[in-house]
Amino acid sequence: MSSSTRRRRYLRTAIGLAAVLVLSVVGAGAWFYHRLDSNITTFDAGGVATERPPAPVPASPGASVPVNVLLLGSDTRDGGNNALGGGDEGVGHSDTAIVLHIYADHKHAVGVSIPRDSLVTIPSCRLPNGSWTTPRNDQMFNSAFTVGADPKGNPACTQNTVEKLTGLRIDHTVVVDFKGAAAMADAVGGVEACVPNDVNEYGIHMKKGLQKLSGQSAVDYLRARHGIGDNSDVGRMKRQQAFLSSMIKKVQGQGFSLPTLLPLADAATKSLTVDEGLGTAMKLVDFARSVQDIKLSDVTFVTAPWRFAGERIRLVQPDADTLWKLLREDRTLDGQSTAGTGQVASSPTAAPGADTPLTPEQAAAPVTVVNGVGTPGLAGSGEQTLKARGFRNITLGSNSPGHQVTRIAYDPALKATADQVVALFPGAQAVEEPGSEAITVTLGADYRPAGTQINSLSSPSPAAGTTADGTAADGTPGATPNTAPNTAPSGNIPTGIAENTRNADTDPCANLTFG
Repeated sequence: MSSSTRRRRYLRTAIGLAAVLVLSVVGAGAWFYHRLDSNITTFDAGGVATERPPAPVPASPGASVPVNVLLLGSDTRDGGNNALGGGDEGVGHSDTAIVLHIYADHKHAVGVSIPRDSLVTIPSCRLPNGSWTTPRNDQMFNSAFTVGADPKGNPACTQNTVEKLTGLRIDHTVVVDFKGAAAMADAVGGVEACVPNDVNEYGIHMKKGLQKLSGQSAVDYLRARHGIGDNSDVGRMKRQQAFLSSMIKKVQGQGFSLPTLLPLADAATKSLTVDEGLGTAMKLVDFARSVQDIKLSDVTFVTAPWRFAGERIRLVQPDADTLWKLLREDRTLDGQSTAGTGQVASSPTAAPGADTPLTPEQAAAPVTVVNGVGTPGLAGSGEQTLKARGFRNITLGSNSPGHQVTRIAYDPALKATADQVVALFPGAQAVEEPGSEAITVTLGADYRPAGTQINSLSSPSPAAGTTADGTAADGTPGATPNTAPNTAPSGNIPTGIAENTRNADTDPCANLTFG
């Protein structure tokens, strides 16, 4: 056999072996993705409200946009979770809720914790039989997850509630149960967390100090309220924020390679319930890779500004609404733009010619202004804004308090005129309502009359319904403002937001209680 023949045979053999290896790797990857796909549970998108905040639009073709992800922790005992959580199977609650806002530059993120005891409006939600509930005011936030009494909960209802509360469009919702939390902590080899005191209650035994937690101990740390820290839900949220920060640090330290992500995804997806937009393993991995450039120092956690109201919690205004407005506008907590790579639409379409004079037909179009907050003179201020633009046929409607976001409703035939109105109220939701006789502007808590600031950036404002010293004006017993120490540099951040903020790279033992 000639040397050239041997070389050709060796080459063919090498190519054949390489092909076998490539096919083996690809086959294994395909098998693994198929396995993950079979793990994932999705919830029906039919329960998501049809009237929603507008989706963001790119600032220029190909530019990225901000993404909002709702992270929910379920305390369901269904599906074997009672082994970790204790108790009997029953209706699941969501005692953990974090709105993760990923900025358009995909290099910064803010996670906002919403206290489970917050009194909010639960909007219309779909029941298992297909009917829809009537909206209810002053309900505990975590009760949205129980609507319909499904053992696995109602994530679509919680998503609707968050969108109603914040005016943010939620792009994805992820629900993690006890087993999922334990499995993910195990998959990364444990998570460093700080226990604020020795715990020997309710079957939980933990030592004070920094330690690596996984499995049952991780679940106990994340869900326990009594016997640890200050025994409060707010203290529990601070521990959850610190735990998530440590987990992000661990995953980033291990890298975002497939060998790292796939085992973690295998552990997580067995106990995840997600929206259909994240309903495959490839979508989950692609999403993880899309945020891999966010440094730990560029992740901030915030507890929505709050105060006690008896045994419940009220969100402090105007700070809470200022927080939602900053995120809707994709601005940092001190009001800055991240990189200008994306912008949030104030309406589904831009308003062309907003600076040009109105046509006679537009100027004469009927416009009704409604005070959607209750603040005296608010509708009149909106009327003046419209008159200054050239609108003449303006009527003031009856007050309709309870609106967080300004809403502009119009008949499709009046769209060109409605676009001009929308341009006067940045951040407003534009909604088509066929048959409407007038363009109706319902001013929400996000509206600021011309000449006023979004919020005082140098001093805190009293909570809505409280006196200057924090006493509840309605006589609610024990209502006091949050006086947590400021653990983040305030700069131009409103005080009510700054004092509830912690950076992800903060010492995990720092500020684990609110008192």
